[in-house]
Amino acid sequence: MNPKVQKSMQGTWAPLFYEHVFFHIDETPFAVLYSSHNGRPNFPINILLSLEFIKHMKDYTDEEILEQFHFNFQVMYALGIRNLGEVYLAERTLYEFRRRLYEYTISHPEQEDLIFRQFRKLTEHFMTIAGIASREQPMDSTQVQTNIKLAGRLSLAFDVVEKAVRECPAAHLPEALKPFAEPGFRNQFLYRCKTKETLGRIQEMLNQCALLLDIAEAHPESLRKETVALLQRFLQEQATYHAEKKQWIAKANKDIAADAIQSAHDPDVTYRKKGRQGYVGLVANVAETCANEIPVQMITHYQVEKNSVSDTELLTQSMETLKKETGLTDLYVDGAYFSSKTEELAQENHVCIHYTNMTGRERKAEKLPVLAFTFDNNKAIVSCPACYNPLDTSFDEKRKVLIAEFERSTCQECPMQPACPVKIQSKKATVTIKQSSILAAQARERTMQIKKERLAATSKRAAIEGSISSIKRGQGAGRLRVRGIVKATLVFGMKVLGHNFRQLFRCFKKGFCQKLTTIYREDQGISAPI
Repeated sequence: MNPKVQKSMQGTWAPLFYEHVFFHIDETPFAVLYSSHNGRPNFPINILLSLEFIKHMKDYTDEEILEQFHFNFQVMYALGIRNLGEVYLAERTLYEFRRRLYEYTISHPEQEDLIFRQFRKLTEHFMTIAGIASREQPMDSTQVQTNIKLAGRLSLAFDVVEKAVRECPAAHLPEALKPFAEPGFRNQFLYRCKTKETLGRIQEMLNQCALLLDIAEAHPESLRKETVALLQRFLQEQATYHAEKKQWIAKANKDIAADAIQSAHDPDVTYRKKGRQGYVGLVANVAETCANEIPVQMITHYQVEKNSVSDTELLTQSMETLKKETGLTDLYVDGAYFSSKTEELAQENHVCIHYTNMTGRERKAEKLPVLAFTFDNNKAIVSCPACYNPLDTSFDEKRKVLIAEFERSTCQECPMQPACPVKIQSKKATVTIKQSSILAAQARERTMQIKKERLAATSKRAAIEGSISSIKRGQGAGRLRVRGIVKATLVFGMKVLGHNFRQLFRCFKKGFCQKLTTIYREDQGISAPI
């Protein structure tokens, strides 16, 4: 190349990708996808993975990423190839690699998926090079759609029946089910249906589901296990069996659970109402750094679940991993993440959770606050608001409540008694306080700190919303081109890694890396030079 062009190339993302992604990919874990005893040598894993990362970083389609691989010298350079046409990649090779990766993940649910392992290793390297500390992190969740068309209840019922009918051999189908295999029957059945006929049509679909299950019982080879399970799940969620009529009767819309099946083509997606808006899909939970020394941050953790999973469950699942892998000490979240369980887990892992707001009812002004009492390790009442010590105190482990007994006469004469939660009995006065109420009050007290500190916590949490928006809008994570929670998790992980590489490139372009490496090393306790 012309020297000027060579110099220009060194300022692009390609050399950085080659040095800090391609060169650091660990191919060893992927050996489980291949046989060591037969067949030809596999296509290089570092090239396949790098192409997937670039695809999701740039939001390319499969056709576009293959075109880029064969004709874009920047992409070639990023993969360590210096001559166009030197390496040929067939479309089928890419699909075969994904199939192996998906099937291995499905068959080993107890193991950490291979993409997350690469994400963690490469992100740790990025943070070391960029000098980004990870002790403080905000966390937020977002709704993610998969590649499905949203359907109403009747359309969903039709999809479930049609999918099973198309799979079942024609010889086993009764005359009532054969029209579902015809191309134009969908329009006739769905779009010419009047509103008043909808419930009747839904009941008809339930009857057809029951008929298909009878066929599957009589001819087990006619339908796959997955299809039979889908029919059974649909009936149980959408209807109630009437023993006398020996028939499945449709439930009212309000009686259908939020985690009921939403699509015949993606059984993993669920329904969730957040705020005033309803969502069908999955939920992605993300944590990232918020180091003050640098305006560039890295996502440190991600997880994808059914969107019926609450924010508190997501935090509970990820707390120990974040502490172990990133050295987390302070976590910034909104009030939806609060629960007594997350508070207990945070205290066990020595993590302080900062809530930017809290959900729940406000305390009545005429009642004494819970924290007016003094506690020992949140398991014993030491004194009451009037500074009297209890005669006896205990903790009910099963009900998670603190119980204290006081002198009956002392509580009767106390001026605070009308506002106190004490119950005066014939021989004693008893106070019972839920441990969850104490933890909630402590969390609210942290939230309502002085204005300057509260605004700082809000600012740190707000930054992650921008990162999530960038991944969803700039890299196509808002609506993934795959179906199923396993595929969605693998693809989302690739998009997150692509986002982190973009952040690393920004860091180099702005010249932050060299001057902040020392700060990072001191924060993480690293003494050896990088």
